[in-house]
Amino acid sequence: MTATRVAVLLPYPFDRAFDYALPDGDILAPGTIVTVPLGKRMVHGVVWESAPDAAVPDHRLKPITAIIDAPPLPDTLRQFIDWVANYTMAPRGEVLGLALKSNLLDRPPGRFGWVAAPAPTTARRQAVLNAIATLDRPDTATLAAAAGVSPSLIRAMADAGLLIPARRDTITAQPNPDAALPTLSAEQTRAADALRAGIAAKTFGVTLLEGVTGSGKTEVYCEAIAEALREDRQALVLLPEIALSAQFTARLAARFGAAPTLWHSSLTPAIRRANWHDIATGTAQLVLGARSALFLPFTDLGAIIVDEEHEAAYKQEDGVIYHARDMAVVRARLSHAGCILASATPSLESSINAEAGRYRHITLTARHGGATMPRIETLDLRATPPARGTFLAPPLIEALTATLAAGGQSMLFLNRRGYAPLTLCRACGHRVTCPNCTAWLVEHRAHTILLCHHCGHTERQPTLCPSCHAEHSFVPIGPGVERIAEEVAALFPDARRIVMASDVITSPDQTAAAIRAIVAHDIDIIIGTQMIAKAWHFPDLVLVGVVDADLGLGGGDLRAGERSAQLLHQVAGRAGRAALPGRVLLQTYTPDHPVMRALCAGDLAAFRSAEAALREPGHWPPFGRLAALIISADEAAVADQAANALARTAPTADVIVLGPAPAPFAMLRGRHRRRLLLRSPRNVALQPVIRDWLARADTPRAAKIEIDIDPISFL
Repeated sequence: MTATRVAVLLPYPFDRAFDYALPDGDILAPGTIVTVPLGKRMVHGVVWESAPDAAVPDHRLKPITAIIDAPPLPDTLRQFIDWVANYTMAPRGEVLGLALKSNLLDRPPGRFGWVAAPAPTTARRQAVLNAIATLDRPDTATLAAAAGVSPSLIRAMADAGLLIPARRDTITAQPNPDAALPTLSAEQTRAADALRAGIAAKTFGVTLLEGVTGSGKTEVYCEAIAEALREDRQALVLLPEIALSAQFTARLAARFGAAPTLWHSSLTPAIRRANWHDIATGTAQLVLGARSALFLPFTDLGAIIVDEEHEAAYKQEDGVIYHARDMAVVRARLSHAGCILASATPSLESSINAEAGRYRHITLTARHGGATMPRIETLDLRATPPARGTFLAPPLIEALTATLAAGGQSMLFLNRRGYAPLTLCRACGHRVTCPNCTAWLVEHRAHTILLCHHCGHTERQPTLCPSCHAEHSFVPIGPGVERIAEEVAALFPDARRIVMASDVITSPDQTAAAIRAIVAHDIDIIIGTQMIAKAWHFPDLVLVGVVDADLGLGGGDLRAGERSAQLLHQVAGRAGRAALPGRVLLQTYTPDHPVMRALCAGDLAAFRSAEAALREPGHWPPFGRLAALIISADEAAVADQAANALARTAPTADVIVLGPAPAPFAMLRGRHRRRLLLRSPRNVALQPVIRDWLARADTPRAAKIEIDIDPISFL
């Protein structure tokens, strides 16, 4: 009996599908998930639309072993995988690996949710009962997020008999687009009407939704979600950080009467498996997730919202290197869906696309509910420096004192984790560095360790200097948030404080607990890194102090000014979001820097225009294309050999090649790194140029070449 050839793409770093044999007469549609032999292993793969490989004779074909009883990968997802692979120059199989995980394929068993058992209760428990009344048998995580409590309270209520488990026919309760219609301002109504019309048209389009902090962008784009739901289509909301998921889960549950289906790395394998199947069968209509949610098997995706679209966290830097904001636009185009990019501080890329007419541009100019924008001022540290050994200038201390006395909340922002970024021997100047990376070790005094923030290497602070052998000579140089917290404790011992940094608050549950404490005004002073800059609403927060506003301006990064302006504006936007006016103090040595002037004037649009004028003549993004080739090897000589081989065969037509040069982190995780940059006008496709270049270059096998199309980080 003859066999039918079937192309199967495997979720491994292969760029092509492999032919397998299927008994004559059987038919497998593209997208079907199968089990096939690979060497001595049995692996999962997906039937793909690839031409058979005639070079392999029939008798050498291995058979398809099994057909998996799981939803097939939809056409639009397979097209998306092919597009991402071609654009990022990653192997197609490796991109498939983002969408196909073996542990997701088994059909999930029936699950239980919670229903209420009426009984006397406390205020926090009543909040749970109030939330459960609006949800359909929610699971523990969903109920905790909607009620603004911790999962441990849900379990305690179950132990006390206040909650009863009940079997659910489906995992995901259906959101109702009209469950809790918002009251919108005239400006918001115009924006929402435009977004609804775009979704109702069921055609691809991109809208940049720009609104000042506190303008109600979420309420507006929720109307686009509602329109997709009315059309019986699915909607995806992307977040840059999973720490935001608890807050957004509660907001979406309140608006639509059912919590969204979650997708991020902190979910348990069982929940991820159940959610994957709900999405693949169309049961889950509203999904809230991190960047990897773009690779979920949506059956009919009608709307994609990229919240805080300017965030660098949307760029995946390891494995398949892609930017989720840009790939969201592609996924929407393939799905005939609307894509909404929301931000108070849009990226220059999105702004230029809007100016050119490629994106529709909708702006919200006023804060919702009558709140006003905060007053932003600079504190010139040359004129009013902090006292020796401290980092808060006298005017900032005075503002903190006055805010505490008036009963308001304050926030101190420093985008640097740990206690001190550098540990130095005061006898000889020796700096404690990571043995695996070109980086200083950061002191984390709370855990009594020195830590590398790049590879995770840890060690105890040495008692003897390895260079001069002086005893107990090491001192911390510079501040991290732990050191600022120590200074605040000394200045205001009675103030209630919290440190919010990713190494202190490590899970969505911990984040939710911290946010609840701040909103309840159980905290007087918040000290944190960039995690406190994103989308939080603290009604009583009136003062924001930026400890080092100059921190992100150095290093020669193309986007340093743009990123600093975005981050500082977002931090400033946490102040004065309710009835009380806000005030922001920026400690800086460069008060005349364009970023500082733009922030104080409240004119980021003018800053973006000036930034664009600087980049356009040299064809720097977004006016040109950029790609990075990062060469790494265990030995420096091998990395140099590979980099020089690439330099000798570098293309010259239509592109400019910069380098090779040591990467800013010349050694990372024990590997030596060199970098070349390609720059070209916007109308030049870099991928064919790079493919031809790599084919001509004779590089040693021991060197690894990583390609980053559209790099946003140059480390």
